[in-house]
Amino acid sequence: MKTKVLILGAGFGGLELSSLLSERLADEVEVTLIDQDDAFVFGFSKLEVLFGRQTRDEVRLPYRHIAKPGVEFRQESVLSIDPQTRRVITDAAEYDPDVLVVALGADYDHGATPGFVEGGFEFYTVGGAERLRDELATFGGGQVLLAVLSIPFKCPPAPYEAILLLHDQLVERGVRDATEITVISPQPAPIPVSPDASGAVERTMADRGIEYVKRHRVRGIDADAKVAHLKDHDESYDLFIGIPVHKAPDVILESGLATDGWVEVDPFTLATGFPGVYAIGDCTGTGMPKAGVFAERAAIAVADAVAATIRGGDARPYSGTGLCFVEFGHGEVGKVDIDFHAEGGPTATLFGPDVVHTAEKAEFGASRRNRWFGL
Repeated sequence: MKTKVLILGAGFGGLELSSLLSERLADEVEVTLIDQDDAFVFGFSKLEVLFGRQTRDEVRLPYRHIAKPGVEFRQESVLSIDPQTRRVITDAAEYDPDVLVVALGADYDHGATPGFVEGGFEFYTVGGAERLRDELATFGGGQVLLAVLSIPFKCPPAPYEAILLLHDQLVERGVRDATEITVISPQPAPIPVSPDASGAVERTMADRGIEYVKRHRVRGIDADAKVAHLKDHDESYDLFIGIPVHKAPDVILESGLATDGWVEVDPFTLATGFPGVYAIGDCTGTGMPKAGVFAERAAIAVADAVAATIRGGDARPYSGTGLCFVEFGHGEVGKVDIDFHAEGGPTATLFGPDVVHTAEKAEFGASRRNRWFGL
């Protein structure tokens, strides 16, 4: 009898895990991959939409293209999870798998920051990127304020990538001299795990006249007065861009899987405290960055664990490694190689920025698109 594996969420982690199980265990597993959406979008593709380089339709990768032996995709919304019994109820069916993998990502709580829904813009959703794109098309200058509204958040470099690319766009449009740009973040550095990358980002922002305020957090905005409220002072703005507060999906919070807001897992096996239940990606509280490549690497460890359960033997532990591409503007991209399990503590080395890594980033996306969707 085949082992039934249920994967909740078809992001980086779910897509890679279903691909690995198909490649290695297609005759021994029945994999069901569930997501509430009908298509996948790379996080970095939202910057392409924001700056008008691609449209919504061009960045969407429909799940109907998945054709992996032993894998069935179903578009359903998860209503409840019982980790003790591994029973999952969706809006279309009930499931009792042998192995349950929770990869539901992180949701956005726009309402957690007072005034943000009424007076702010974001680009972490495709719809948000489209709205901000349209707003920028008529922006004639003034004070731009970009704020990271809480930590943790997906893709730590994204706010800085967006602001450097915005600088380039405003220069092209001839309104940069009429614009002041400020970035505010509660973090001590743009990419805390990498002093090299953080230093490079800070120097690049300084060179382009972008003010950077660290260890500060915007607590709310007044959409009518166009004022952002910080702990000890206010900042005026003409355009407010926020990285929204992140949270685990409600269905996870209600399931009992979450500890301190995120799913607690073993950092090397990705196992939860419930037998046969794993969690990978942005919904976990591993201390790793909430970025797709770390979910992808976590999928490797879980695939090994499933294989070891079926066939015996040992499973390789989660490597804790990953890479991150960082847009620096002017057509250049840097690459950060990260190892959280390195002897002596995490390491994160920056390569570039240059045009070589621009091409490497494009190949990174193309290879996943082909692997997961055959496109």
